[in-house]
Amino acid sequence: MLEQTPIPLWLDCDPGHDDAFAILIAAHHPSLNLLGISTIHGNASLEKTTNNAGSVLEAIGRPDIPVYPGSQKPFSRPALHAPDIHGESGLDGTDLLPKPSRSPVKDKNPILAMRDALLAQPKGTPWVVATGTLTNVALLFATFPEVVEHVQGLSIMGGAIGGGFTDAPMSRLPGEKSRVGNVTPWAEFNFYCDPESSESIFSSALLASKTTIITLDLTHQVLASQAVQTRILHGSSDPSKPPTIIRRILHALLTFFAATYKNVFGLATGPPLHDPLAVAVVLSSLNPAFVQKHPGQALHFDDKGGERFAVSIVTDGRHGKDVSSTGQLGRSVAAPVEGPGVAIPRGVDLPEFWDLILRCVQLADDCNAARAA
Repeated sequence: MLEQTPIPLWLDCDPGHDDAFAILIAAHHPSLNLLGISTIHGNASLEKTTNNAGSVLEAIGRPDIPVYPGSQKPFSRPALHAPDIHGESGLDGTDLLPKPSRSPVKDKNPILAMRDALLAQPKGTPWVVATGTLTNVALLFATFPEVVEHVQGLSIMGGAIGGGFTDAPMSRLPGEKSRVGNVTPWAEFNFYCDPESSESIFSSALLASKTTIITLDLTHQVLASQAVQTRILHGSSDPSKPPTIIRRILHALLTFFAATYKNVFGLATGPPLHDPLAVAVVLSSLNPAFVQKHPGQALHFDDKGGERFAVSIVTDGRHGKDVSSTGQLGRSVAAPVEGPGVAIPRGVDLPEFWDLILRCVQLADDCNAARAA
């Protein structure tokens, strides 16, 4: 019988509406063992993203998972936030989120906590999943290079390729057909916030060979439509029955997220769920170890038969609204390579992905019901 030991992972995030769904999968999927969460500046300030992580864990019934506040800013630039997308709190749209019952861990350096948790796992088994700005993760691998050799993989939500890499539009507003990024015409938010940290990760050949990046070219195919939102709210239960608190929270977050994406990018079908895709990679066809241990259970991504890329990040330019000084700062440039390189999937099996989300919502429901019993 094949071994079914859950895959250990560390999640670095900046909650964030879509981060909430990444936390949901990481904390509840039975094939995953979430070791801890480190928070990062990004969608909101570090104080707010840390509180949001604790609130989400409380809401889904997993306050036992430790949260470590990470970096407040990039080490060479000011911090940027995204109130136009996620609201001032980073998780606007509902007043149902509970306050965390467990305080964040502040008596241990978060980078050291990441290192210790990962190295405590058997070599070649743990994953690092990063769904926000890459300051913490870059510091981890630069400070403790032994972690690069120890981990099985690194999954990042970040970057945008453009140029017909997929058919997914970045924006449907007039005059933006050729847009590549979501924070500037060229750059995706996570890489743009700290391009130096992003570049440091892709400059390591060994780390790059273990890395998958989930770009906007993929995430803008994964839109939480009205039908998906309804399934999250009601599940398979009688629609006349009142939904559970966690379902109401997740539905409200999607409703808010949908409105901002419609206003800012003209995407009326629904908001893209960027971040949970980065967690799903650990459970996917891009993780051969998972496929071997869980035959027939992997989520299927399309990487065109194993194509790989050398990735670099543009670090020239300054943050700001002046395009002449910003230029292509934060842009991700990918060149095909033979042999080891970064995986950048172009597609995903959408019904499988939504079933994965819905299964984890139900598991959160079951967990909360057991805690209340």
